[in-house]
Amino acid sequence: MKLKELEGYLQDVAVFTDPKIKLEQYPTTPHLAARMLYTAHTTYDDIENKAVGDMGCGCGILSIAAAMLGSSYNVGFDIDPDAIAIAQENCEEFEIEMDFILTDLSAAPAPSTMANGEENARGPYEMMKGKLDTILMNPPFGTKLKGIDMVFLKKGIDLANHAVYSLHKTSTRDHILKKAKEWGVECEVVAELRYNLDKSYKFHKKQSMDIAVDFLRFEKKPRPEKSD
Repeated sequence: MKLKELEGYLQDVAVFTDPKIKLEQYPTTPHLAARMLYTAHTTYDDIENKAVGDMGCGCGILSIAAAMLGSSYNVGFDIDPDAIAIAQENCEEFEIEMDFILTDLSAAPAPSTMANGEENARGPYEMMKGKLDTILMNPPFGTKLKGIDMVFLKKGIDLANHAVYSLHKTSTRDHILKKAKEWGVECEVVAELRYNLDKSYKFHKKQSMDIAVDFLRFEKKPRPEKSD
């Protein structure tokens, strides 16, 4: 599948009808989603035949793109049951199989609930640990809850077997590179992008605005084998 074809399909993904500002619910645009996933697929081989997790999945556009590019398994994590409901409808529309876990990614590990109502006492991280090759995310930027972007990122890195792809404000790049070094992971600035945000909330004064964002890839270094 070519990049333009992928972006064209993603234009049909339904988005929030009543976004929640406290959760910083801004949909990832088809333009950004297509480029994120196409790059992860064609340049790094992190999508096809890989188990993929989508943290703060929202309406599911990143996972849908991953499935279109041949991922073997997809699971979305989100705190908002309304967002998960939209994502489930999108998956049905695209005939894509995907699991969902209703959980608060900003909180400490705690029991989580599958979207079908099944409870898991171990929590989402213990349950999925070791099962996901690649993590995708467009986390909250931290406008309403300071530092939430880094909480998402650290949990994604802890959960991924290999790679994490994420969008962050370019202004936070130095801080993120420093934290990646502390966490023992490699961080690459794959691209500098413009995140076009349409007017979504009443307090927005402009019809749209551009935010400079970094498309980042984090790779976990293999642990050295223990000698006998």
